[in-house]
Amino acid sequence: MDNRVGTESTDGPNRHRVLLRSFEESTDDGPLGSPETAPENPMTTTQWLLNIGLLIFILATNLGTRPVTRRRLAMPLLLAAVAGILLLSDVPTRGNDVALDFIGAGAGVALGILAALLMPVERSAHGPVVSKAGPAYALLWLLVIGGRIAFAESATGWAAAGIRDFSISNSITGADAWTAGFVIMALTMVAARVITTLVRCRALPGRADAGSPLPAHGF
Repeated sequence: MDNRVGTESTDGPNRHRVLLRSFEESTDDGPLGSPETAPENPMTTTQWLLNIGLLIFILATNLGTRPVTRRRLAMPLLLAAVAGILLLSDVPTRGNDVALDFIGAGAGVALGILAALLMPVERSAHGPVVSKAGPAYALLWLLVIGGRIAFAESATGWAAAGIRDFSISNSITGADAWTAGFVIMALTMVAARVITTLVRCRALPGRADAGSPLPAHGF
């Protein structure tokens, strides 16, 4: 994108023309701001693998009855921090892009707390804290990740015109802004789930008798 958006008047019809050009320029490299993404193929193979891999990792490490360990809580936070550094190096800040980021963060926190509530924790008969996650927990993550994929796929398909018009009407500058919002939502969801789980673990009775509720190792 060039600097014309910052120098032209943004009053009345001019504002919509500037935002329309900004949105169209931001989608020249594809709806997710990826240079290898063609307009008719909004998600690359890498992006598909990342989303599916994330879903598999979350379900494989949380479904069923599993001990809650420091390593199990720290690993998602570490992965989220690395993802944030790699994916949020150039977040758009024009128009209402920052507001979109805050909305994404708020949604992520709410979804993360919900995910933690769907994975209750308790102290086992032998002392260690365990978590229990079932179909409702899996369904939540399927809906969240599936929803992100559906949005990305529809961004240049049947919903392209609607997303463009909504973005222009609400001063969202384009594909990069939407991508940042969804990434922030995903990262805050992970962080909120881990923090809520940790708080619930520490609120369990019997810690003094059982020792530390969170051993260092194991998933």
